[in-house]
Amino acid sequence: MLKILIKTGLAGSAVYYTRNEGIWNENTDKVYERYSSAMQPHIASVKQQIPIDVPALPKSGELCFLTTHYYNAGVKNTIYFIHRLPCYLGQWTKQTSDAIKKAINPPTEASPTTPTAVAGSKK
Repeated sequence: MLKILIKTGLAGSAVYYTRNEGIWNENTDKVYERYSSAMQPHIASVKQQIPIDVPALPKSGELCFLTTHYYNAGVKNTIYFIHRLPCYLGQWTKQTSDAIKKAINPPTEASPTTPTAVAGSKK
């Protein structure tokens, strides 16, 4: 899941950056729409050959919204992870320490020759 968020964040940040730099403009939106409409016949032929439902390509406005949404979600999750990192490091350190202690000093089992007291018996 984290791998997908990272990839989505990188792709989203690339689109976001290029849009802010002016690379994406009205002409680019027209090109995107033209390619989207040109791809529809190919998508239809793929739908006939493969028994799965291929979703329609999103409109450029939807694409910008989704990219911004997933970029923001990636930033929030990254900040949350950094915020929680000291807790995670403490937990991982304790788990590692416990595992090393357990490996060095295995627990001793009660030997079957030691007598056990029966509850309620008096001598």
